[in-house]
Amino acid sequence: MINVFKHIDLILFKLIHVSMSNSFFNALMPLLRIPYFWAPVYLFLLVWMWSTFNQKGLIWCLFFFMTFVFCDYISAHFIKNWVQRIRPCNDESLAFIIHKVVQCGSGYSFPSSHATNHFGLSFFIIFTLGNQYKYVKFFAIAWALLICFAQVYVGVHYPFDIFGGALLGVIIAKLIAIYFNQKVSLI
Repeated sequence: MINVFKHIDLILFKLIHVSMSNSFFNALMPLLRIPYFWAPVYLFLLVWMWSTFNQKGLIWCLFFFMTFVFCDYISAHFIKNWVQRIRPCNDESLAFIIHKVVQCGSGYSFPSSHATNHFGLSFFIIFTLGNQYKYVKFFAIAWALLICFAQVYVGVHYPFDIFGGALLGVIIAKLIAIYFNQKVSLI
């Protein structure tokens, strides 16, 4: 059964990394991976929360940061070291199809920490602000998907690395949001 999942994962990887390859994506996708691109969005959100909700907004910012810390630590330091899946760009059997758009990195692949972090943050936003700001759900999910698509496109993750990271991020965000909504709540 595991071989079936690996085969599906490889087919999806080739579809995104090889079949969708083009010069526009080669220029855009690396940008989506770097903090200089997405950090200003999160900084704006933190400033807006603090200025809009005052003390509760500041507490929200702390929980938002805590979501990031838990997501990053669990994905990067526990699960990756336990699973030890090689990144597609470091897999010698795929060397003939990998186009180097970014440096590969030496870390492991599963789960994608980018996926865990961005889905965790996006879903913390959804779970805590989604009832007040209906439009935020679409933007938060689209944002996380775009960043995660870039991970596969540039060849540093398989699609199932993204799926696993996204699932982990949503679970962590849900647990932290439950606590936040019970103890603080912006409403």
